[in-house]
Amino acid sequence: MSIENPALYRLMVWLSPSFPVGAFSYSHGLEYLIESRAVTDEASLCAWIKDVLRHGSGLSDGILFAHAWRATRERDGAALRDIVALAAALAPSAERHLETTAQGTAFCNMVRQAWLVPTLDALGDAWDQPVAYPVAVAIAAGDHGIPLGPALLAYLHALSANLVSAGVRLIPLGQSAGQRITAAIEATLAEIAEEAEGARLDEIGSALLLTDIASMRHETQYTRLFRS
Repeated sequence: MSIENPALYRLMVWLSPSFPVGAFSYSHGLEYLIESRAVTDEASLCAWIKDVLRHGSGLSDGILFAHAWRATRERDGAALRDIVALAAALAPSAERHLETTAQGTAFCNMVRQAWLVPTLDALGDAWDQPVAYPVAVAIAAGDHGIPLGPALLAYLHALSANLVSAGVRLIPLGQSAGQRITAAIEATLAEIAEEAEGARLDEIGSALLLTDIASMRHETQYTRLFRS
């Protein structure tokens, strides 16, 4: 028996919580927001995740993902290197930089050991700086001919699922609340994926100053379970 849709299989593997990129250890500043009582329950967690997707790193990562995927498919090495540099430079704090580049590095290392990813191989040989997580996943998807739409939506879902999981553990909430939030953000994920797919690179931006400040204050938070 052969797999009829290898693209779907690879997406499920690469973006599974069990894929060893260490996503479970990052909260995107949420740990400080809960400590400071800015996020306290199911409703405020759901609202915060929607804001991250729409006004923060969700849309920005999605735009970077789309452009990295296209540069990979077009074999445009110069454009891809510019995107890699831009993605790393956009991180607003030391912990957020660690969050995206550590996961990106882990993803690159693991995928290169198990699958043929010529663009990631070439980039690894020619580039001595870390690759941000959305860019790394986009390059692998492009190398394997996985369509942009499903790959982008899957990446954004993985991002939001990790935030839901962090909130469920930190507030804490029950698993039912986590699933209600996952259901509630479905339409937002689809909208952001569609918007990001057609956006220009110069449309990247963020309006979530509180979350950026939270990630900075988390660096000196007295008790921490997460790395960001």
